[in-house]
Amino acid sequence: MGRIVAVCTSPRKGMPKQNVQEATLVAGHGIAGDAHAGNWHRQVSLLSWQAVEAFRARGAVLTHGCFGENLLVDGIDFSQLALGTRFVCNDVLLELTQIGKECHSHCAIFKAMGECIMPTQGVFTRVLHSGHICVGDTMEVLPAEQKDD
Repeated sequence: MGRIVAVCTSPRKGMPKQNVQEATLVAGHGIAGDAHAGNWHRQVSLLSWQAVEAFRARGAVLTHGCFGENLLVDGIDFSQLALGTRFVCNDVLLELTQIGKECHSHCAIFKAMGECIMPTQGVFTRVLHSGHICVGDTMEVLPAEQKDD
């Protein structure tokens, strides 16, 4: 079980996401108002708070959303989960569709630190059921037998 630390969006691609505290997630689309939402497999990005804190401990200056993550979650190591894993938070149901993301044009974090954690720690999901998520809400990894739609 995890806890939502930040809910981040950006109005345009190519700009850092900002913690907006809460958001509506739309099935088959992503986060309402986020530039990366759409009809594709990377509707919502998630990152473990522990991974960010470990990177910060090495000297990185970071804010919530700076890796482009939509949801920063305390207590779940997303990098250890398999494709198809599902998560529930309130009424929202997410399905893991991609692990990691290649960093094509090295971001400011990569330039400062020599690496970025999104290629190994970030994951992407599609929204299977709509709902609302707020900072402080809990997120649960569903057991395999509960993956029925």
